[in-house]
Amino acid sequence: MHKLLNHISSPKDLRQLNQADLPQLAKNLRDFIINIVATKEGHLGASLGVVELTIAIHYVFNTPEDLLIWDVGHQAYVHKILTERKDIFKTNRQFKGISGFPKRDESIYDTFGVGHSSTSISAALGMAIASKLRKEKKQHIAVIGDASIASGMAFEGLNHAGVTNANLLVILNDNTIGIDPSVGALKKYLTNVKKGTQKQDNIFEALNFNYSGPIDGHDINKLITELDRLKTVKGPKLLHVITTKGKGLKQAEEDQVKYHAPGKFDASTGDLILKTPSKFTKYQDVFGYTIVELAKQNEKIIGITPAMPTGSSLKYMMGVFPERAFDVGIAEQHAVTLAAGMATQGLVPFCNIYSTFLQRAYDQVIHDVAIQKLPVIFCLDRAGLVGEDGATHHGVFDLAYLRCIPNLIIFAPRNEIELRNIMFTAQLGLELPIAIRYPRGSGYVKHWKQPFNKILIGKGEQLKEGKNIAVLSLGTIAKNVSEAIKNIEVSHYDMKFLKPIDEKLLHQIFKKYQTIFTVEDGTVKGGFGSEILEFASKNGYSKTIKTLGIPDEFIEHGSIDELQHYIGLDSKSIKNVITNQLQRHSH
Repeated sequence: MHKLLNHISSPKDLRQLNQADLPQLAKNLRDFIINIVATKEGHLGASLGVVELTIAIHYVFNTPEDLLIWDVGHQAYVHKILTERKDIFKTNRQFKGISGFPKRDESIYDTFGVGHSSTSISAALGMAIASKLRKEKKQHIAVIGDASIASGMAFEGLNHAGVTNANLLVILNDNTIGIDPSVGALKKYLTNVKKGTQKQDNIFEALNFNYSGPIDGHDINKLITELDRLKTVKGPKLLHVITTKGKGLKQAEEDQVKYHAPGKFDASTGDLILKTPSKFTKYQDVFGYTIVELAKQNEKIIGITPAMPTGSSLKYMMGVFPERAFDVGIAEQHAVTLAAGMATQGLVPFCNIYSTFLQRAYDQVIHDVAIQKLPVIFCLDRAGLVGEDGATHHGVFDLAYLRCIPNLIIFAPRNEIELRNIMFTAQLGLELPIAIRYPRGSGYVKHWKQPFNKILIGKGEQLKEGKNIAVLSLGTIAKNVSEAIKNIEVSHYDMKFLKPIDEKLLHQIFKKYQTIFTVEDGTVKGGFGSEILEFASKNGYSKTIKTLGIPDEFIEHGSIDELQHYIGLDSKSIKNVITNQLQRHSH
Protein backbone atom coordinates (compact mmCIF):
# COMPACT_ATOMS: atom_id res chain seq x y z
CA MET A 1 0.00 0.00 0.00
CA HIS A 2 1.34 3.47 -0.85
CA LYS A 3 2.66 5.26 2.20
CA LEU A 4 -0.34 6.97 3.75
CA LEU A 5 1.92 9.20 5.79
CA ASN A 6 3.23 10.90 2.65
CA HIS A 7 -0.21 12.48 2.21
CA ILE A 8 -0.70 13.57 5.81
CA SER A 9 0.87 16.75 7.10
CA SER A 10 -1.86 18.10 9.38
CA PRO A 11 -4.78 16.83 11.47
CA LYS A 12 -7.11 18.18 8.73
CA ASP A 13 -5.58 15.67 6.28
CA LEU A 14 -5.82 12.96 8.91
CA ARG A 15 -9.56 13.53 9.35
CA GLN A 16 -10.11 12.94 5.60
CA LEU A 17 -8.96 9.31 5.97
CA ASN A 18 -11.27 6.33 6.35
CA GLN A 19 -11.13 4.90 9.85
CA ALA A 20 -10.19 1.55 8.31
CA ASP A 21 -6.91 3.06 7.03
CA LEU A 22 -5.72 4.31 10.42
CA PRO A 23 -3.92 1.09 11.54
CA GLN A 24 -1.84 1.36 8.35
CA LEU A 25 -1.03 4.99 9.18
CA ALA A 26 0.05 3.87 12.66
CA LYS A 27 2.51 1.45 11.07
CA ASN A 28 3.88 4.19 8.79
CA LEU A 29 4.34 6.52 11.78
CA ARG A 30 6.21 3.89 13.79
CA ASP A 31 8.57 3.25 10.87
CA PHE A 32 9.07 6.99 10.37
CA ILE A 33 9.96 7.58 14.04
CA ILE A 34 12.19 4.50 14.28
CA ASN A 35 14.12 5.49 11.15
CA ILE A 36 14.78 9.05 12.26
CA VAL A 37 15.52 8.38 15.95
CA ALA A 38 17.85 5.50 14.92
CA THR A 39 20.25 7.95 13.30
CA LYS A 40 19.47 11.28 14.99
CA GLU A 41 18.92 9.95 18.55
CA GLY A 42 16.20 11.11 20.92
CA HIS A 43 13.36 9.67 23.00
CA LEU A 44 11.94 6.53 21.44
CA GLY A 45 9.88 4.24 23.66
CA ALA A 46 7.36 6.78 24.94
CA SER A 47 6.34 7.95 21.47
CA LEU A 48 6.08 4.41 20.04
CA GLY A 49 3.65 3.61 22.85
CA VAL A 50 1.16 6.37 21.98
CA VAL A 51 0.95 6.10 18.18
CA GLU A 52 -2.68 4.89 18.07
CA LEU A 53 -3.71 7.17 20.92
CA THR A 54 -2.25 10.26 19.21
CA ILE A 55 -3.92 9.40 15.89
CA ALA A 56 -7.26 8.83 17.63
CA ILE A 57 -7.10 12.13 19.55
CA HIS A 58 -6.34 14.22 16.46
CA TYR A 59 -8.92 12.21 14.43
CA VAL A 60 -11.77 12.74 16.92
CA PHE A 61 -11.00 16.20 18.26
CA ASN A 62 -10.78 19.40 16.28
CA THR A 63 -7.20 20.40 17.14
CA PRO A 64 -5.86 23.10 17.39
CA GLU A 65 -9.27 24.65 18.33
CA ASP A 66 -9.69 21.83 20.83
CA LEU A 67 -6.73 22.06 23.20
CA LEU A 68 -4.44 19.08 23.68
CA ILE A 69 -1.71 19.00 26.33
CA TRP A 70 0.92 16.31 26.69
CA ASP A 71 2.50 15.61 30.05
CA VAL A 72 6.26 15.69 29.41
CA GLY A 73 7.08 15.88 25.75
CA HIS A 74 8.87 12.51 25.58
CA GLN A 75 5.67 11.08 24.14
CA ALA A 76 4.80 13.85 21.69
CA TYR A 77 6.81 12.86 18.58
CA VAL A 78 3.75 11.46 16.75
CA HIS A 79 1.90 14.63 17.68
CA LYS A 80 4.67 16.75 16.15
CA ILE A 81 4.76 14.71 12.94
CA LEU A 82 0.98 14.94 12.47
CA THR A 83 0.92 18.69 13.19
CA GLU A 84 2.80 20.20 10.23
CA ARG A 85 6.32 19.26 11.37
CA LYS A 86 6.88 16.00 9.51
CA ASP A 87 9.30 17.52 6.99
CA ILE A 88 11.46 19.15 9.66
CA PHE A 89 11.19 16.33 12.19
CA LYS A 90 14.70 15.19 11.29
CA THR A 91 15.98 18.37 13.00
CA ASN A 92 14.41 17.24 16.31
CA ARG A 93 16.70 18.12 19.28
CA GLN A 94 19.41 19.42 16.91
CA PHE A 95 20.96 22.89 17.37
CA LYS A 96 18.55 25.42 15.78
CA GLY A 97 16.13 22.55 14.97
CA ILE A 98 12.76 21.75 16.54
CA SER A 99 12.59 21.01 20.25
CA GLY A 100 12.27 17.49 21.65
CA PHE A 101 9.32 18.76 23.70
CA PRO A 102 6.12 20.65 22.82
CA LYS A 103 6.74 24.41 22.80
CA ARG A 104 4.21 27.17 22.47
CA ASP A 105 6.33 29.31 20.17
CA GLU A 106 7.01 26.37 17.84
CA SER A 107 3.46 25.48 16.83
CA ILE A 108 -0.16 26.49 17.36
CA TYR A 109 -0.81 22.80 18.13
CA ASP A 110 1.58 22.94 21.12
CA THR A 111 -0.74 24.52 23.66
CA PHE A 112 1.68 24.31 26.59
CA GLY A 113 5.44 23.86 27.04
CA VAL A 114 6.10 20.57 28.84
CA GLY A 115 9.67 19.63 29.67
CA HIS A 116 8.96 18.46 33.24
CA SER A 117 6.18 16.16 34.34
CA SER A 118 2.84 16.42 36.08
CA THR A 119 1.80 19.86 34.80
CA SER A 120 -0.82 18.85 32.20
CA ILE A 121 -3.91 18.54 34.43
CA SER A 122 -3.44 21.96 36.08
CA ALA A 123 -2.74 23.65 32.74
CA ALA A 124 -5.65 21.96 30.95
CA LEU A 125 -7.99 22.85 33.82
CA GLY A 126 -6.86 26.48 33.55
CA MET A 127 -7.67 26.43 29.84
CA ALA A 128 -11.03 24.73 30.43
CA ILE A 129 -12.05 27.34 33.00
CA ALA A 130 -11.02 30.10 30.55
CA SER A 131 -13.19 28.55 27.80
CA LYS A 132 -16.12 28.35 30.20
CA LEU A 133 -15.81 32.00 31.18
CA ARG A 134 -15.73 32.91 27.50
CA LYS A 135 -18.68 30.58 26.80
CA GLU A 136 -16.61 28.75 24.17
CA LYS A 137 -17.48 25.17 23.24
CA LYS A 138 -13.99 23.67 23.31
CA GLN A 139 -12.59 20.33 24.39
CA HIS A 140 -9.55 20.18 26.68
CA ILE A 141 -7.50 16.99 26.75
CA ALA A 142 -4.56 16.22 29.06
CA VAL A 143 -2.55 13.06 28.34
CA ILE A 144 -0.63 11.98 31.44
CA GLY A 145 1.41 8.86 32.25
CA ASP A 146 1.00 6.63 35.29
CA ALA A 147 4.38 7.80 36.68
CA SER A 148 3.41 11.49 36.31
CA ILE A 149 -0.08 11.21 37.78
CA ALA A 150 1.40 10.02 41.09
CA SER A 151 3.16 13.36 41.54
CA GLY A 152 1.87 15.92 44.02
CA MET A 153 1.02 18.54 41.43
CA ALA A 154 -1.08 16.13 39.37
CA PHE A 155 -3.07 15.29 42.52
CA GLU A 156 -3.54 19.00 43.19
CA GLY A 157 -4.96 19.39 39.69
CA LEU A 158 -7.29 16.39 40.05
CA ASN A 159 -8.43 17.62 43.46
CA HIS A 160 -9.47 21.00 42.06
CA ALA A 161 -10.91 19.70 38.79
CA GLY A 162 -13.20 17.32 40.69
CA VAL A 163 -15.15 20.21 42.22
CA THR A 164 -15.55 22.12 38.94
CA ASN A 165 -17.84 21.28 36.05
CA ALA A 166 -15.08 22.16 33.59
CA ASN A 167 -14.98 20.36 30.27
CA LEU A 168 -11.78 18.43 30.97
CA LEU A 169 -10.73 15.02 29.72
CA VAL A 170 -7.72 13.44 31.43
CA ILE A 171 -6.32 10.47 29.50
CA LEU A 172 -4.24 8.27 31.77
CA ASN A 173 -1.67 6.57 29.54
CA ASP A 174 -0.83 3.60 31.75
CA ASN A 175 2.25 1.61 30.72
CA THR A 176 3.68 1.05 34.25
CA ILE A 177 6.91 2.89 33.36
CA GLY A 178 8.16 6.45 33.22
CA ILE A 179 11.88 6.65 32.52
CA ASP A 180 12.32 3.87 35.09
CA PRO A 181 9.51 1.53 36.22
CA SER A 182 6.76 3.38 38.13
CA VAL A 183 6.68 3.03 41.91
CA GLY A 184 4.30 3.58 44.80
CA ALA A 185 0.84 2.74 46.09
CA LEU A 186 -1.00 4.36 43.17
CA LYS A 187 0.90 2.12 40.74
CA LYS A 188 -0.23 -0.93 42.77
CA TYR A 189 -3.80 0.37 42.66
CA LEU A 190 -3.68 0.77 38.85
CA THR A 191 -2.22 -2.72 38.48
CA ASN A 192 -5.15 -4.13 40.49
CA VAL A 193 -7.64 -2.16 38.36
CA LYS A 194 -6.12 -3.73 35.24
CA LYS A 195 -6.30 -7.23 36.74
CA GLY A 196 -9.85 -6.62 37.90
CA THR A 197 -8.88 -7.41 41.51
CA GLN A 198 -9.35 -3.89 42.89
CA LYS A 199 -11.65 -4.16 45.93
CA GLN A 200 -11.95 -0.52 46.99
CA ASP A 201 -13.88 2.25 45.28
CA ASN A 202 -12.37 3.75 42.18
CA ILE A 203 -10.00 6.50 43.31
CA PHE A 204 -10.87 8.76 40.34
CA GLU A 205 -14.62 8.39 40.83
CA ALA A 206 -14.07 9.25 44.49
CA LEU A 207 -12.47 12.50 43.26
CA ASN A 208 -15.64 13.22 41.23
CA PHE A 209 -14.32 12.23 37.80
CA ASN A 210 -16.42 10.31 35.32
CA TYR A 211 -14.09 7.27 34.95
CA SER A 212 -14.00 4.89 32.00
CA GLY A 213 -11.65 2.10 31.05
CA PRO A 214 -9.23 0.54 31.26
CA ILE A 215 -9.20 0.06 27.47
CA ASP A 216 -6.52 -1.17 25.06
CA GLY A 217 -4.57 1.87 23.89
CA HIS A 218 -3.45 0.08 20.73
CA ASP A 219 -6.98 -0.67 19.50
CA ILE A 220 -7.61 2.39 17.37
CA ASN A 221 -11.31 1.66 16.77
CA LYS A 222 -12.03 1.24 20.48
CA LEU A 223 -10.19 4.48 21.22
CA ILE A 224 -12.15 6.42 18.60
CA THR A 225 -15.51 5.05 19.83
CA GLU A 226 -14.69 5.94 23.42
CA LEU A 227 -13.30 9.43 22.62
CA ASP A 228 -16.39 10.16 20.51
CA ARG A 229 -18.61 9.18 23.45
CA LEU A 230 -16.60 11.25 25.94
CA LYS A 231 -16.97 14.36 23.77
CA THR A 232 -20.62 14.46 24.84
CA VAL A 233 -20.06 13.77 28.56
CA LYS A 234 -20.15 16.89 30.70
CA GLY A 235 -17.69 17.81 33.47
CA PRO A 236 -14.33 16.26 34.40
CA LYS A 237 -13.69 12.78 33.01
CA LEU A 238 -10.81 10.33 33.06
CA LEU A 239 -10.12 7.68 30.44
CA HIS A 240 -7.76 4.91 31.55
CA VAL A 241 -5.78 3.57 28.59
CA ILE A 242 -3.34 0.64 28.71
CA THR A 243 -0.35 0.88 26.37
CA THR A 244 3.05 -0.75 25.91
CA LYS A 245 6.04 1.57 25.95
CA GLY A 246 8.20 0.88 22.89
CA LYS A 247 5.31 -0.82 21.04
CA GLY A 248 6.26 -2.07 17.58
CA LEU A 249 10.00 -2.46 18.17
CA LYS A 250 10.73 -5.75 19.90
CA GLN A 251 13.83 -4.60 21.81
CA ALA A 252 12.12 -1.39 22.92
CA GLU A 253 9.25 -3.42 24.37
CA GLU A 254 11.64 -5.81 26.11
CA ASP A 255 14.10 -3.26 27.53
CA GLN A 256 11.96 -0.21 28.17
CA VAL A 257 14.54 1.54 30.36
CA LYS A 258 17.32 1.36 27.77
CA TYR A 259 15.04 2.27 24.85
CA HIS A 260 13.58 5.36 26.57
CA ALA A 261 16.38 7.32 24.86
CA PRO A 262 18.57 4.62 23.28
CA GLY A 263 21.11 6.67 21.31
CA LYS A 264 21.83 5.41 17.80
CA PHE A 265 20.47 1.99 16.77
CA ASP A 266 19.88 -0.13 13.66
CA ALA A 267 16.41 0.82 12.39
CA SER A 268 15.77 -2.57 10.75
CA THR A 269 16.82 -4.80 13.65
CA GLY A 270 16.48 -2.43 16.62
CA ASP A 271 19.97 -3.40 17.85
CA LEU A 272 21.85 -0.60 19.60
CA ILE A 273 24.91 0.73 17.82
CA LEU A 274 27.41 0.68 20.63
CA LYS A 275 29.45 3.83 21.04
CA THR A 276 33.16 3.40 21.51
CA PRO A 277 33.11 3.31 25.28
CA SER A 278 34.54 6.49 26.78
CA LYS A 279 37.85 6.02 28.60
CA PHE A 280 36.26 8.12 31.33
CA THR A 281 33.48 7.45 33.82
CA LYS A 282 30.23 9.40 33.92
CA TYR A 283 29.88 11.65 36.95
CA GLN A 284 26.60 9.92 37.80
CA ASP A 285 28.47 6.60 38.02
CA VAL A 286 31.21 8.12 40.17
CA PHE A 287 28.37 9.14 42.50
CA GLY A 288 26.68 5.72 42.21
CA TYR A 289 29.77 3.63 42.93
CA THR A 290 31.03 5.98 45.65
CA ILE A 291 27.79 6.02 47.64
CA VAL A 292 27.83 2.19 47.70
CA GLU A 293 31.46 2.23 48.90
CA LEU A 294 30.64 4.76 51.64
CA ALA A 295 27.39 3.01 52.62
CA LYS A 296 29.36 -0.18 53.31
CA GLN A 297 31.43 1.72 55.88
CA ASN A 298 28.64 3.91 57.29
CA GLU A 299 25.30 2.26 57.94
CA LYS A 300 23.59 5.62 58.49
CA ILE A 301 23.87 6.52 54.80
CA ILE A 302 20.57 6.57 52.86
CA GLY A 303 20.08 7.22 49.13
CA ILE A 304 16.99 9.03 47.79
CA THR A 305 16.00 9.85 44.20
CA PRO A 306 12.73 11.16 42.71
CA ALA A 307 12.16 8.63 39.88
CA MET A 308 15.72 8.73 38.51
CA PRO A 309 17.46 5.57 39.79
CA THR A 310 19.07 4.92 36.40
CA GLY A 311 19.80 8.55 35.48
CA SER A 312 21.37 9.29 38.87
CA SER A 313 22.99 5.82 39.17
CA LEU A 314 21.41 5.32 42.59
CA LYS A 315 20.33 1.96 41.10
CA TYR A 316 23.71 0.52 42.23
CA MET A 317 22.89 1.22 45.87
CA MET A 318 19.34 -0.11 45.36
CA GLY A 319 20.92 -3.36 44.22
CA VAL A 320 23.24 -3.67 47.23
CA PHE A 321 21.17 -2.01 50.00
CA PRO A 322 17.55 -2.12 48.84
CA GLU A 323 16.23 -1.16 52.30
CA ARG A 324 18.43 1.97 52.43
CA ALA A 325 17.88 3.38 48.91
CA PHE A 326 14.55 4.91 47.91
CA ASP A 327 12.97 5.84 44.60
CA VAL A 328 10.06 8.03 45.72
CA GLY A 329 8.56 8.61 42.27
CA ILE A 330 8.18 12.00 40.56
CA ALA A 331 7.98 13.83 43.88
CA GLU A 332 10.88 16.22 44.40
CA GLN A 333 9.23 18.10 47.26
CA HIS A 334 8.59 14.86 49.12
CA ALA A 335 12.14 13.65 48.41
CA VAL A 336 13.65 16.73 50.11
CA THR A 337 11.39 16.72 53.17
CA LEU A 338 11.74 12.93 53.52
CA ALA A 339 15.52 13.47 53.63
CA ALA A 340 15.01 16.24 56.21
CA GLY A 341 12.94 13.90 58.40
CA MET A 342 15.66 11.25 58.20
CA ALA A 343 18.34 13.79 59.08
CA THR A 344 16.49 14.70 62.31
CA GLN A 345 16.96 11.06 63.36
CA GLY A 346 20.70 11.00 62.77
CA LEU A 347 20.64 9.30 59.36
CA VAL A 348 22.89 10.65 56.58
CA PRO A 349 20.63 11.17 53.54
CA PHE A 350 22.14 11.69 50.09
CA CYS A 351 19.29 13.26 48.15
CA ASN A 352 20.16 12.95 44.45
CA ILE A 353 18.06 15.28 42.30
CA TYR A 354 18.81 16.78 38.89
CA SER A 355 19.63 20.48 39.13
CA THR A 356 16.47 21.55 37.23
CA PHE A 357 14.29 19.13 39.17
CA LEU A 358 15.41 20.65 42.48
CA GLN A 359 13.81 23.90 41.30
CA ARG A 360 10.51 22.14 42.01
CA ALA A 361 11.44 21.67 45.69
CA TYR A 362 12.82 25.12 46.40
CA ASP A 363 10.52 25.84 49.33
CA GLN A 364 11.44 22.54 50.97
CA VAL A 365 15.17 23.26 50.65
CA ILE A 366 14.64 26.58 52.44
CA HIS A 367 12.00 25.70 55.05
CA ASP A 368 12.49 22.05 55.81
CA VAL A 369 16.27 21.80 55.47
CA ALA A 370 18.16 25.10 55.66
CA ILE A 371 16.16 26.91 58.38
CA GLN A 372 16.53 23.83 60.58
CA LYS A 373 20.22 23.34 59.70
CA LEU A 374 19.57 19.70 58.83
CA PRO A 375 22.67 18.13 57.26
CA VAL A 376 21.02 16.77 54.12
CA ILE A 377 23.54 16.08 51.32
CA PHE A 378 22.09 17.25 47.99
CA CYS A 379 23.76 15.76 44.93
CA LEU A 380 22.71 17.86 41.95
CA ASP A 381 23.32 15.87 38.82
CA ARG A 382 22.95 17.45 35.33
CA ALA A 383 24.22 20.85 36.54
CA GLY A 384 25.25 23.30 33.81
CA LEU A 385 24.34 22.77 30.16
CA VAL A 386 22.90 19.33 29.42
CA GLY A 387 22.66 19.40 25.62
CA GLU A 388 19.78 18.22 23.45
CA ASP A 389 17.02 18.36 26.09
CA GLY A 390 17.31 22.12 25.97
CA ALA A 391 15.89 24.99 28.02
CA THR A 392 13.75 22.94 30.39
CA HIS A 393 16.66 20.71 31.43
CA HIS A 394 19.79 22.93 31.54
CA GLY A 395 20.91 23.08 35.18
CA VAL A 396 22.12 26.65 34.99
CA PHE A 397 20.18 28.32 37.82
CA ASP A 398 21.25 26.29 40.85
CA LEU A 399 24.25 28.42 41.87
CA ALA A 400 22.11 31.55 41.79
CA TYR A 401 19.00 30.13 43.46
CA LEU A 402 20.94 28.32 46.19
CA ARG A 403 23.50 31.04 46.92
CA CYS A 404 20.95 33.27 48.67
CA ILE A 405 19.88 30.56 51.14
CA PRO A 406 21.49 30.88 54.60
CA ASN A 407 23.04 27.81 56.29
CA LEU A 408 23.73 26.05 52.98
CA ILE A 409 27.20 24.94 51.82
CA ILE A 410 27.61 24.94 48.02
CA PHE A 411 30.41 22.96 46.37
CA ALA A 412 31.22 22.24 42.73
CA PRO A 413 33.85 19.53 42.15
CA ARG A 414 36.43 20.22 39.45
CA ASN A 415 36.71 16.52 38.60
CA GLU A 416 35.67 13.01 39.67
CA ILE A 417 38.19 12.73 42.53
CA GLU A 418 36.83 15.90 44.10
CA LEU A 419 33.27 14.55 43.82
CA ARG A 420 34.33 11.41 45.69
CA ASN A 421 36.17 13.38 48.34
CA ILE A 422 33.32 15.81 49.03
CA MET A 423 30.88 12.87 49.36
CA PHE A 424 33.32 11.28 51.81
CA THR A 425 33.71 14.57 53.72
CA ALA A 426 29.96 15.24 53.89
CA GLN A 427 29.09 11.85 55.39
CA LEU A 428 31.68 12.28 58.16
CA GLY A 429 29.17 14.72 59.63
CA LEU A 430 28.58 18.37 58.73
CA GLU A 431 26.72 20.85 60.89
CA LEU A 432 24.90 22.21 57.82
CA PRO A 433 23.29 20.96 54.62
CA ILE A 434 25.47 20.86 51.48
CA ALA A 435 24.66 21.04 47.77
CA ILE A 436 27.17 19.33 45.46
CA ARG A 437 26.63 20.11 41.78
CA TYR A 438 28.15 18.18 38.89
CA PRO A 439 27.45 17.85 35.17
CA ARG A 440 25.86 15.32 32.88
CA GLY A 441 28.26 12.97 31.10
CA SER A 442 31.83 11.91 31.64
CA GLY A 443 34.67 13.51 33.54
CA TYR A 444 38.30 13.47 32.47
CA VAL A 445 40.28 11.57 35.12
CA LYS A 446 40.95 7.92 34.24
CA HIS A 447 41.98 6.71 37.69
CA TRP A 448 39.47 8.49 39.89
CA LYS A 449 39.11 5.68 42.40
CA GLN A 450 41.71 7.12 44.75
CA PRO A 451 41.80 6.69 48.55
CA PHE A 452 39.45 9.22 50.18
CA ASN A 453 40.76 12.59 51.38
CA LYS A 454 38.90 15.02 53.56
CA ILE A 455 38.15 18.36 51.91
CA LEU A 456 38.46 21.54 53.99
CA ILE A 457 35.13 23.37 53.83
CA GLY A 458 35.44 26.84 52.31
CA LYS A 459 38.98 26.46 50.90
CA GLY A 460 39.91 27.26 47.28
CA GLU A 461 43.08 26.26 45.44
CA GLN A 462 45.57 27.79 43.01
CA LEU A 463 46.00 25.65 39.90
CA LYS A 464 48.39 27.82 37.87
CA GLU A 465 50.70 30.74 38.63
CA GLY A 466 50.93 33.73 36.26
CA LYS A 467 50.81 37.49 36.38
CA ASN A 468 48.48 40.48 35.75
CA ILE A 469 45.35 38.40 35.30
CA ALA A 470 43.69 35.85 37.59
CA VAL A 471 41.00 33.53 36.27
CA LEU A 472 38.65 32.17 38.95
CA SER A 473 36.52 29.17 38.08
CA LEU A 474 34.01 26.98 39.87
CA GLY A 475 33.41 23.33 39.05
CA THR A 476 34.17 21.31 35.94
CA ILE A 477 34.34 24.37 33.65
CA ALA A 478 37.92 24.56 35.03
CA LYS A 479 38.84 22.14 32.24
CA ASN A 480 37.92 24.68 29.53
CA VAL A 481 39.80 27.38 31.44
CA SER A 482 42.95 25.21 31.74
CA GLU A 483 42.89 24.52 28.00
CA ALA A 484 42.30 28.21 27.24
CA ILE A 485 45.28 29.47 29.27
CA LYS A 486 47.71 26.62 28.61
CA ASN A 487 50.25 28.89 26.91
CA ILE A 488 49.27 32.20 28.49
CA GLU A 489 50.95 33.81 31.50
CA VAL A 490 47.88 34.12 33.72
CA SER A 491 46.91 32.57 37.05
CA HIS A 492 44.07 30.12 37.56
CA TYR A 493 42.21 29.47 40.81
CA ASP A 494 39.58 26.82 41.48
CA MET A 495 37.37 28.34 44.20
CA LYS A 496 35.61 24.97 44.87
CA PHE A 497 33.05 26.47 47.27
CA LEU A 498 30.58 29.14 46.24
CA LYS A 499 29.48 29.23 49.88
CA PRO A 500 31.28 29.73 52.18
CA ILE A 501 33.64 31.36 49.66
CA ASP A 502 37.37 31.43 50.51
CA GLU A 503 37.65 35.11 51.48
CA LYS A 504 41.27 34.77 52.63
CA LEU A 505 42.27 33.55 49.16
CA LEU A 506 40.16 36.27 47.51
CA HIS A 507 41.97 38.99 49.46
CA GLN A 508 45.31 37.63 48.23
CA ILE A 509 44.02 37.54 44.64
CA PHE A 510 42.56 41.07 44.74
CA LYS A 511 45.77 42.51 46.20
CA LYS A 512 47.90 40.85 43.56
CA TYR A 513 46.07 41.14 40.21
CA GLN A 514 44.73 44.05 38.18
CA THR A 515 42.13 42.04 36.26
CA ILE A 516 40.02 39.17 37.47
CA PHE A 517 37.91 36.87 35.30
CA THR A 518 35.23 34.61 36.74
CA VAL A 519 34.07 31.58 34.75
CA GLU A 520 31.04 29.44 35.59
CA ASP A 521 28.58 27.20 33.75
CA GLY A 522 25.67 28.81 35.57
CA THR A 523 23.75 32.00 34.93
CA VAL A 524 25.91 35.14 35.30
CA LYS A 525 23.00 36.83 37.04
CA GLY A 526 23.30 36.05 40.72
CA GLY A 527 25.81 33.22 40.53
CA PHE A 528 29.56 32.82 41.13
CA GLY A 529 30.56 36.01 39.27
CA SER A 530 28.01 37.99 41.30
CA GLU A 531 29.54 36.60 44.50
CA ILE A 532 32.99 37.88 43.44
CA LEU A 533 31.61 41.30 42.44
CA GLU A 534 29.89 41.57 45.81
CA PHE A 535 33.09 40.62 47.61
CA ALA A 536 35.01 43.34 45.71
CA SER A 537 32.35 45.94 46.45
CA LYS A 538 32.12 45.04 50.12
CA ASN A 539 35.89 45.26 50.55
CA GLY A 540 36.45 48.39 48.45
CA TYR A 541 38.54 46.79 45.69
CA SER A 542 38.42 48.67 42.41
CA LYS A 543 39.85 46.09 40.03
CA THR A 544 38.62 45.16 36.57
CA ILE A 545 36.27 42.18 36.96
CA LYS A 546 34.85 40.31 33.97
CA THR A 547 32.20 37.63 34.49
CA LEU A 548 31.80 34.78 32.00
CA GLY A 549 28.91 32.34 32.21
CA ILE A 550 25.44 31.60 30.90
CA PRO A 551 23.84 34.81 29.57
CA ASP A 552 20.49 36.07 30.84
CA GLU A 553 18.37 34.06 28.41
CA PHE A 554 16.98 30.55 28.16
CA ILE A 555 19.51 28.52 26.19
CA GLU A 556 17.95 26.26 23.57
CA HIS A 557 18.92 22.69 22.65
CA GLY A 558 22.03 21.46 20.85
CA SER A 559 25.17 19.52 21.71
CA ILE A 560 27.13 20.83 24.69
CA ASP A 561 30.04 21.79 22.39
CA GLU A 562 27.72 23.76 20.10
CA LEU A 563 26.07 25.52 23.02
CA GLN A 564 29.35 26.38 24.77
CA HIS A 565 30.65 27.85 21.53
CA TYR A 566 27.36 29.75 21.01
CA ILE A 567 27.58 31.47 24.43
CA GLY A 568 31.38 31.83 24.52
CA LEU A 569 32.22 29.27 27.20
CA ASP A 570 34.33 26.94 25.05
CA SER A 571 38.11 27.08 25.61
CA LYS A 572 38.72 28.98 22.35
CA SER A 573 36.27 31.77 23.25
CA ILE A 574 37.67 32.02 26.79
CA LYS A 575 41.19 32.23 25.36
CA ASN A 576 40.18 35.07 23.01
CA VAL A 577 38.62 37.12 25.79
CA ILE A 578 41.72 36.73 27.99
CA THR A 579 44.27 37.46 25.24
CA ASN A 580 42.32 40.61 24.27
CA GLN A 581 42.53 41.74 27.87
CA LEU A 582 46.27 40.97 28.00
CA GLN A 583 46.85 43.13 24.92
CA ARG A 584 45.15 46.02 26.74
CA HIS A 585 47.53 45.50 29.66
CA SER A 586 50.56 45.69 27.39
CA HIS A 587 49.46 48.98 25.75
